[in-house]
Amino acid sequence: MRRALGWLGRGLAIAVLLLLFWQAVIFTQIVWWSRFDPDSTRFMRMRLAELQKTDPNARLHHEWVPYERISIHLKRAVVAAEDDRFLDHRGFDWESIQRALERNAERGRLAAGGSTISQQLAKNLFLSPSRSWLRKGQEAVITVMIEATWDKRRILEVYLNVAEWGNGVFGAEAAARHYYGRPAASLGPAEAARLAVMLPNPRRYERSFGPRLATHASRVQRRMVHSQVP
Repeated sequence: MRRALGWLGRGLAIAVLLLLFWQAVIFTQIVWWSRFDPDSTRFMRMRLAELQKTDPNARLHHEWVPYERISIHLKRAVVAAEDDRFLDHRGFDWESIQRALERNAERGRLAAGGSTISQQLAKNLFLSPSRSWLRKGQEAVITVMIEATWDKRRILEVYLNVAEWGNGVFGAEAAARHYYGRPAASLGPAEAARLAVMLPNPRRYERSFGPRLATHASRVQRRMVHSQVP
């Protein structure tokens, strides 16, 4: 028994060390990306692998553009639609999280997340779309790292450049050209609001943008004039 407990203790110690090492790797990457733009994300690699299962020559549509070359309307629309307290929190909107927990309790499953832009960015960069408490825990740790090392402008810049906006379409520039045939810098309020409301399920809404979503886009367009962005 003593020997078994000893092996168990050593196994747990090794597991903890590996976990800490992995967090250090993630933190090093985050620090690097505070100054240098990501070439790809976990979400991008996953989508590309899916596309290449049916078409080995498939490529993603993605072009990085600096913050100044993204329409102010898109910045405001995304904040209005996704995280209207973006400038006020440090990565977590506790009111939204409480509402999400209540909805999850009612449904008996993890359906709503109450995620901020910072949390969504953490997931897009490193994790998967799966819903589990383990993934949410890792997402929270990465969110803390991002908020500790990046300012809000950098967070929004990276998010707008890596967010998924359709099947194989990533980032504001690719989305603007895919849907409107113009650069992200020239998007108007209505176009920006329409793109913003697609973010929760972009591949689905790319195929079907119905009246309900159009109404939501109109609400976002009315609200976005009050949105504060970095």
